[in-house]
Amino acid sequence: MSAYAQLLAELAVPRLVGTPNHTRVRDVLKRELTARGFVVLEHRFPAAPRFPLRGGGRLPAEGINLIAVRPQTRVSTWLAAHYDSKGQPLSMASRLSWVAATALSLAAAAVATFVGQGVWWWIPPLFLTGGFFVLNAVTDRSPGAVDNASGLLAVLATLDALAPDSSVGAIFLDAEELGLVGATALARERANLLKDTAVINFDGLDDRGAVVAFVHKPGSVVGAVAARLGARPRGRLPVLVDGIPLARVARECMTIMKGGWGTMRVVHTPRDTPERMTLEGLREVSGAVAASLGHLGGP
Repeated sequence: MSAYAQLLAELAVPRLVGTPNHTRVRDVLKRELTARGFVVLEHRFPAAPRFPLRGGGRLPAEGINLIAVRPQTRVSTWLAAHYDSKGQPLSMASRLSWVAATALSLAAAAVATFVGQGVWWWIPPLFLTGGFFVLNAVTDRSPGAVDNASGLLAVLATLDALAPDSSVGAIFLDAEELGLVGATALARERANLLKDTAVINFDGLDDRGAVVAFVHKPGSVVGAVAARLGARPRGRLPVLVDGIPLARVARECMTIMKGGWGTMRVVHTPRDTPERMTLEGLREVSGAVAASLGHLGGP
């Protein structure tokens, strides 16, 4: 088993914010960053689920973002990934399908009302809308291998491939699964860290499926990384990721994902396990990002 596969096994455990596993995974990440010569700082903030999510028994809790820098280095590019996980009664694929069905039924009800077909058409969309909120409970039942132990490993693997004096720092964000809470708090309270920097956020790197470059704010670094990945920059996607709030204060920002419909069928379920991963997607993405950043130059 490779070192990254061993580390995946340590990281890919159910780790909802506030649970003992959540604390243990944070300690593992501190250990790995310190071993690579980084100084690790903590940014603490209150963490509670944002509407329409409904929290588990340990929420609200304290969230802790980890900020890693090398001594006497001015960071020009941040590598970011969230380290918390969550389970939900429905997978991401099922929830997206539910939202699409709700939107279609609302449109049908509106048309029926317009042509005078009566109020009965509103029963299905009301049922679907109510069911969506009922099924948006947060649990601690997903190991979160793809989402997002893979992103954590991508940050570490990219750092390992870069020169020790590169002007790259790392941010491991907390409480993403509660509604981008950690990234929003960091952008609000530590905006100076991200000012005039590029942020490359990793969120879900499966072995199968296409690489997606979700560009929140374009720039030279983001453009070079997307080109090296061979991914067409996408400006709008039906997902919420930490890159969205980080882009408000960074010079440029992107989120890298890899997967397909099969990936979304396991995300947020107990099936998101390390056993289904070979880490080929991780190697592909981290290698391309490191090559791009190395080509752009050091400090």
